[in-house]
Amino acid sequence: MSKSLEGKLVVAISSRALFDFEEENKVFEDSDDRAYMDLQLSRLDVPAKPGVAYPLVKKLLAFNTETDNRVAVVILSRNDPVSGLRVFRSAQEANLQLERGVFTRGRNPYPYLTSLGANLFLSAKEEDVRAALNAGFAAARVYPDSAVAADRHPDEIRIAFDGDAVLFSDEAERIYAARGLEAFQAHEIERAAIPLPPGPFKPLLEALKPLQAQPAGAPMRVRTALVTARSAPAHERAIRTLMAWNIQVDEAMFLGGLEKADFLREFEPDFFFDDQTGYCDTAARVGPTGHVVSGVKNEVGGPRPSDR
Repeated sequence: MSKSLEGKLVVAISSRALFDFEEENKVFEDSDDRAYMDLQLSRLDVPAKPGVAYPLVKKLLAFNTETDNRVAVVILSRNDPVSGLRVFRSAQEANLQLERGVFTRGRNPYPYLTSLGANLFLSAKEEDVRAALNAGFAAARVYPDSAVAADRHPDEIRIAFDGDAVLFSDEAERIYAARGLEAFQAHEIERAAIPLPPGPFKPLLEALKPLQAQPAGAPMRVRTALVTARSAPAHERAIRTLMAWNIQVDEAMFLGGLEKADFLREFEPDFFFDDQTGYCDTAARVGPTGHVVSGVKNEVGGPRPSDR
C-alpha cells in the first residue's frame, strides 16, 4: 500500500533555505552548475551548516512521535540529484528525519507542490516563490543572511505573519496604494463587519490548527502573532476576519507604521512572513524572515508604493 501525506502539515523547502549553501551558491553564480556539483561532491562528507529555516524545520519535526507523524518536510530543490546526496547526509548528521526529496537540476520545482499537497514552500529563489504563490500555495523567499538565535523557546514554535497580502488579500492594500491612508481607513471602517478575502497564507494557518490544539503540557506547542501596520480603527476588520475564519492568533500587534523589527525582537519568532521588502530587510536583522512576493507591492513592472 502506498503512503500518503494527507492530513499532515507538509512543508516543502529548498536545500539553500534549510542549509547554509551560500558559499556553494556563489560558485554556481560565478561559474556553472558543473562547478557547483563538483564542489558539493567534494564536500559530501562535510555536514552543511544550518540555514535560515533550519530552526523552524527542527521544531516542526519535533511534533512527530513514534506513533503519530503530523508533519512532513520535503526537500524541493533546483539542485541536481548528486548534490542532493549532501543535503540528505547533512540532514542525517543533524538528526533531521527527512525522507523525501525532489531535485530538478535547474528547473523550477514548484509544479511538484501539487503532488505533495504542500502547505508551505520556502526557497531563496524569488522566481520559484512567485510561481508557487501564483499557483495558490503559501510561499516565501527566505533571507539567507537572517539573524538566527539558537535554541530559543525550545518547547514552542513561534511564527509571525503580516496581515494584508499575507494572511488577508491585498484588497485594502490596493486602496491605500491608490488613494492613501485616509481612504484606506474609511474603506475599512465601512467594511468592518465584512471579512477580508483570504490571502496566500490563510491555508497555512488552517493547516496549523491541529498543531495548535496540542494539550497543555505537550512537548511542543505553536504560538502565532499577527504583526501589521494597521492601526485603530482599521484593526477591527482584521480581527473580525480571523473570527469569521475560526482562526485564532495568540498575539496581535497593530503598529500604525511603527518599525516591526522592534516588536519582533520581543516576540522572537522562528519565522516572520511579510510582503514588503522594507519590513523584511529590518526584520531579518532580528530573526528568520521570509518575503511573501504577492500583492500590489510586488507586481512586476507595477507601482511600488512606499511601505505602510
